[in-house]
Amino acid sequence: MTMSGSSGPSKRRGGKNSPGGSTRSTSSTSPDERERLLRAHGGYRQLKSFQVAQLVYDLTVRFCDRFIDRRSRTHDQMVQAARSGVQNIAEGSEAAATSNKIELKLTQIARASLEELKLDYEDFLRHRRLPCWDRYHPLRQELVDSRPTDADAVVAWVAQQAKARCAAATEPGGTDRRDASTAAGSSSGLPPASLYPEIAANAILALATVAGFLLDRQVQQLAATFEKEGGFTERLYRVRSNRRKRP
Repeated sequence: MTMSGSSGPSKRRGGKNSPGGSTRSTSSTSPDERERLLRAHGGYRQLKSFQVAQLVYDLTVRFCDRFIDRRSRTHDQMVQAARSGVQNIAEGSEAAATSNKIELKLTQIARASLEELKLDYEDFLRHRRLPCWDRYHPLRQELVDSRPTDADAVVAWVAQQAKARCAAATEPGGTDRRDASTAAGSSSGLPPASLYPEIAANAILALATVAGFLLDRQVQQLAATFEKEGGFTERLYRVRSNRRKRP
């Protein structure tokens, strides 16, 4: 009788407290395993798209101050378009905490702003009858491959290329092999500074294109996440439903 009486309670305690007990297993989900109501957000400074867009903005401010009349509407429009690209990436990243939709929308606005800026640079070159480098231009690829991290590095690169073209043009029968299509007739007898508008505009165009590519990829990833997980309302419903199931 004694053994039988003591074994019953012992089994019940084991069933309640052991890891295999049904009561414990249904409510032992750790906080880290539960879906969070607020998504990870911020951290935009680590995004490559933000870094390149910010570089384009810094360069555009310098370019417009030097080559565009500050009293013209174009000056303000170009600076604001470049700024919009940067600000909307940051705002969208912060808004991601509660809204996938807003993050996606603002990131696409940043992309559209950079496209507007690219058109302004193309207009600048076309109105001055300066060549616009295509995607296969060797100098364009050289700049992208150098991965500049700040405006000073790009300015130094522009000056270096202008000097190199002038030096190549002054050699007997020589042209810069990297830019044979534009060296003839456009740099012969000209000081390096006269080539800055063309090279600088094309350099910023190249970097804006890179930023646009990165944002296109970012938008695709955000759209896929939104399609898979839904928005804040759906997440709120799932979180509240899971909370109700816990004792």
